[in-house]
Amino acid sequence: MPTINLGYGKSTINFTFDENRFEVLGKSEENLALTDVEIGEKLDNPIDSKPLEEIVAAGESVLIVVPDATRQTASGQIVNLLVRRLIANGTMPFDIRIIFATGIHRSVTDAEKRELLTTFIYQRIKTLDHNARDLAQIVRIGETDDGIPIAVNRALIEHDHVIIVGGITFHYFAGFTGGRKLICPGLASSQTIGATHKLAFDCETKSRRTGVGTGILDGNAVHEAFTKVVSKLPPTFSVNTITNDKGEATNLFCGNWLTAHRKACDFYAAQNTIKIAEKRGLVIVSCGGFPFDINLIQAHKALDTAAEACADGGTIIFLAECGEGLGRSDFLNWFEAKNSGALAEKLCAKYQVNGQTAWSLLQKAENFRIHIITSLSEEQTRPSRIQKARVLEEVLLNIKPEKKGYIVPFGAKFLIKS
Repeated sequence: MPTINLGYGKSTINFTFDENRFEVLGKSEENLALTDVEIGEKLDNPIDSKPLEEIVAAGESVLIVVPDATRQTASGQIVNLLVRRLIANGTMPFDIRIIFATGIHRSVTDAEKRELLTTFIYQRIKTLDHNARDLAQIVRIGETDDGIPIAVNRALIEHDHVIIVGGITFHYFAGFTGGRKLICPGLASSQTIGATHKLAFDCETKSRRTGVGTGILDGNAVHEAFTKVVSKLPPTFSVNTITNDKGEATNLFCGNWLTAHRKACDFYAAQNTIKIAEKRGLVIVSCGGFPFDINLIQAHKALDTAAEACADGGTIIFLAECGEGLGRSDFLNWFEAKNSGALAEKLCAKYQVNGQTAWSLLQKAENFRIHIITSLSEEQTRPSRIQKARVLEEVLLNIKPEKKGYIVPFGAKFLIKS
């Protein structure tokens, strides 16, 4: 029988399975990484934009925006090439700054900065940290036509040019990552983040708003709100990467911040959408390892994928190390609600971004039997109605062997449609 290696943090869990019982959804991404020369050719031929050399003049300042450690973007290679290109074009190193688009995530550590940027860049280019709650960092530049406040990190208006560098994958309510998300929510204030994210939830139906979901951009109220915010201070240039399982760039779409991102999303969706003939009563899902299972809030995105392949009332075995815990110290407070309906009432009474993740997680725990293999303690998993398990085989002992299932080894990277 074949054995599959399922990502778990920075290691793997090996699982030997019966091919007659399990079907694997989503194979390992083995595409070769782009060389520096190949990336250079793409930067020379951007989408709906002039090359950087024709946009940025000598003596002008440049802000490069990159994601934090919860994303795979191949930022080290990309930023290195961008910085070299800018300097060769006459931009002085002291006129270049790099800021981490953390949104309401924790700050990026020094070790992570070195890994994300390479030691060479980290030692030579000044980096900035974003804090969505630090009013000294935030400047308000107006509001959208529907009243959402546009408050962002002031570094965006203190530089002549802004270059955004992001990776493309699915997002369970923004549609896709990357592009506009580098600025909103990445460099937005907590107020702006809350106002845009709130659009994902319909307080009349107490459920996900119609049109908001994985792989959806057109008609997606959250994506449209992000775009409206960013259009008030559009980036000069964007780089959108597609990465393999090692985090290496295998494709790249650069140029105009809107159209280059859309082309990248269309390409990613075409490559990573899986159609199944039926849902099954058993699904084993891994986030794909670090950074996708860095904490429970991030890992939940893979669970969202598994739910699309699992029959109502079925069993999901969820592999998520969560080496950094829950993601927020107050996350479990949401699960004091009696059920997902009560949690929705609480969320609508006082909206908080991570409350929506808690609602989504609890709703799944009500619809499926979820067992999680994780470093989290039982005290951390029990409130969300998810049962902690030690090993895969332990859970399978209590499931009828004739029950067929799916294995989803990269839950954070695929969209499943039935």
